[in-house]
Amino acid sequence: MFNNEISRRNFLKGTLIGAAALSTQAFRPYFRSGDEQFTTSLARVCAKSVSVYSEPSDKSKILYQRTRDEIVNVYDEVVSDDGPGYNPRWYRVWSGFMHSAYLQKVQVRYNPITSVFPPEGLLAEVTVPFTQTMRNVANKYWDPVYRLYYESTHWITGIEEGPDGQLWYKLKDELLEVEYDVPAEHMRIITPEEMEPISPELPHHKKKLEISIANQRVRAFENNELVFETFISSGVPNRNPDPNGIPTDTPKGKFNIQSKMPSKHMGNGQLTADIFAYELPGVPWACFFEPETGVAFHGTYWHHNFGLPMSRGCINMKTEEAKWLFRWAIPPSDSVTIEKRGFGTEVLVT
Repeated sequence: MFNNEISRRNFLKGTLIGAAALSTQAFRPYFRSGDEQFTTSLARVCAKSVSVYSEPSDKSKILYQRTRDEIVNVYDEVVSDDGPGYNPRWYRVWSGFMHSAYLQKVQVRYNPITSVFPPEGLLAEVTVPFTQTMRNVANKYWDPVYRLYYESTHWITGIEEGPDGQLWYKLKDELLEVEYDVPAEHMRIITPEEMEPISPELPHHKKKLEISIANQRVRAFENNELVFETFISSGVPNRNPDPNGIPTDTPKGKFNIQSKMPSKHMGNGQLTADIFAYELPGVPWACFFEPETGVAFHGTYWHHNFGLPMSRGCINMKTEEAKWLFRWAIPPSDSVTIEKRGFGTEVLVT
């Protein structure tokens, strides 16, 4: 489906639609239910650009570049002898190979639409590679705001007619306390069953998490027996401090999970349509354990380079693994609670 011109159906536009084109008559979502659904073999470019090489090696010839938010067909996955050692996975794409570090595996799935919402709202995840949100300004015109990405999570508070005349969900941004809209068919409601705690019968002191900065791994223990282990991306060494002066390395020591949020807006807190701004709305499955700078475990939709420090202090995880940890760790949470606080699972960072 997707080729060097991005898409024969013209799914992707390369840049945000100009304000003049965002009238009710002109605006169309990037992905529409009348188009085909693709459940395998797609990846989204997460960085400003990613090189396509002739072989699965950064020593081979660079053929061309793919740019931010392009969608590419993945024909095969290759574990390269040329590495890199921490992440040797490459994807075979049209006419070459791309390293997996800045490619997010995605799907195109449309969802049934819900019209009844409890007062606390409903938690949902994005099921298309990306979707453009719009904000209804004083019931006069629509402004583009955030672009939301596959597997990010958001709180739905209502439904209304969107700028294209179709049904759009209203989303509540918990950081800025503002609302904006998203095409309803792009969001999948998360069921209460998906949020059920894992091993809830174990008492508080029988669960423990250990993070190794040197090995870039997290391990979960029950009764001192290992039950889960995976690669993570911790904070980058503090050679280039955060612009706000906040340390970017992950602090070492003994902590406890204190706050859990299934959806968290991270970043500078700007209401913007700039896809290159430091804004990460809907970061999924956040478990905060360090109160001074707000360090958390969470899912990650902006890179796939686990095994190498990548963050501004947090513990980046594959989204499905962060969801498992969210359900397993204490305090327990559910699908209707924006934030759950309590003295939770011990976290040892070494």
